Parts: sequence; structure tokens; C-alpha cells
Amino acid sequence: MNILAFGASASKHSINKAFAHYTADLFKEHTIVKVDLLDFPLPIYTIDDEQELGFPENAKLFMEKIENADLIIISFAEHNGSYTAWFKNLFDWLSRIKSKFLMNKKLLLLSTSPGARGGLSVLTTAMERLPRHGGEIVGTFSLPEFETNFPPLKDVTSSEIGKSFFDLVHEIQKKNKLAI
Repeated sequence: MNILAFGASASKHSINKAFAHYTADLFKEHTIVKVDLLDFPLPIYTIDDEQELGFPENAKLFMEKIENADLIIISFAEHNGSYTAWFKNLFDWLSRIKSKFLMNKKLLLLSTSPGARGGLSVLTTAMERLPRHGGEIVGTFSLPEFETNFPPLKDVTSSEIGKSFFDLVHEIQKKNKLAI
């Protein structure tokens, strides 16, 4: 199984990238591709650019990453209750290349933030939107107060949040017959 993991953020020190990549590492014995959105810069989407220049090479390269994945793990950063501008722009380009760009891929959607809601607003938006583009959501998890709760995830017994997270990952692995 091929797993694609990324944080939907352009921050150099993205906690969502860290969370997505950490989660991907829990899927043993699979091919894991961890990407950083900073490696896929794109012009701001406009119909004029699409018509005049076509699709940017980085949008096509990211589409290839999606095509090659069986499971996509995305951890969403929240900016003012929604997607980051960087992710939204990538989303716009990909959906112009192919409306159902997620092509029936399984999705594990995550979010985290320093705050008590853990990016829950953007996660809710993604849960509503991504199935319209062909994604099959197999699990969701919002991690509040990243600085407090992320290190305990390494030890499932150390927190209720950690236990809930690992239970979700194990359930996804079991349902999809993935190595644990």
C-alpha cells in the first residue's frame, strides 16, 4: 500500500506536517511518501492563467503523488477557521486538472493547533468538501493543544487523547487490512 502524508500548511515548522508525518510512520511495512507543500509552489489560481499558461508543473507533480497513493493522510492547519491559503490554492489547481482529483482514494483527515479546538473548524470543512472531489474518508481526528498533547501520543497509555488517536489508527489499519 502506498501512503501519501502532508500537512496542509506552508509553515517551515508546521505542527500539522509533523502530525501527518508522525501518523504515516505508524503504518508499518508500507511505502510512505511524506511531502512538504513548500516543495510545490504554485501561482495563485486564476482562470486567465489556466487558459494562457495551462497547468503548472508542480500541480501536475502533486497530482501524480495523489494518483500513486492508496491512502492519503492530511493534517489541516486552520487560518481564520478555514484552509490555509497555500492549501486552498493547491486545491484549486488540482480540482481544475480533474474535478474528482481524489479518485476514490482513502483519506485520513487530521487537524491540530495550539488551541483547545485543535483546528476543528477546518477539519469539519474538509470532511464536508473532500468527498465531493472523490475522497473516501476512513477516519478523522482533531488534536487540541498540540504542544501539550503531541508528545504523549508516543505512549498510548499516557493520555486519553493518545488512546483515542491510536484506537482510530488501529481501526483504520484493521478495516483496510494494513500492517500494524
